[in-house]
Amino acid sequence: MKERDSIAQLILASLVLAACAAALTALARGEEADDSSPIFGVKIPAGYRGWELIAPSHEAGGFNELRGILGNAVAMKAYRERTLPFPDGAILAKLAWKQEPSTEFDGAFVPGRATTVQIMVKDSKKYASTGGWGFGRFIDGKPVDRAQHETCFGCHQAHVKDHDLVFTRFVQ
Repeated sequence: MKERDSIAQLILASLVLAACAAALTALARGEEADDSSPIFGVKIPAGYRGWELIAPSHEAGGFNELRGILGNAVAMKAYRERTLPFPDGAILAKLAWKQEPSTEFDGAFVPGRATTVQIMVKDSKKYASTGGWGFGRFIDGKPVDRAQHETCFGCHQAHVKDHDLVFTRFVQ
């Protein structure tokens, strides 16, 4: 039974990663934003969909989302070298989709509709008051309102201040 569960978990992980890759390709059709996030002025970076995967994540609580977190070359170098704090120029992108049950594999889930793209940009001088990070949260390529951006730093500060405000750990 344990072997069967392990195989099912491996298949599920493979399906999630494949679905994330497919969903990233689908997102490529739509949303290069010209709009900057309020407060921080962060934009969706050109070419972010080609960045490396840092890790997938799953949030079941109220969001019920599957997520893929990507990093630019500066961020990936810092992850690989276990560099904290992250150097200026590191950028992280979190893509999120509603979790939907797979129609092909009972008990598995796949990405549904895209919910957000969230960006973190490391610039220790520009964003000194928020731990060196600027934040952007976008829906359909457009930044969300100021009130939603005001929660970014507080949440990161409350939960991951000892990891340079970054939740995601690198999966090798």
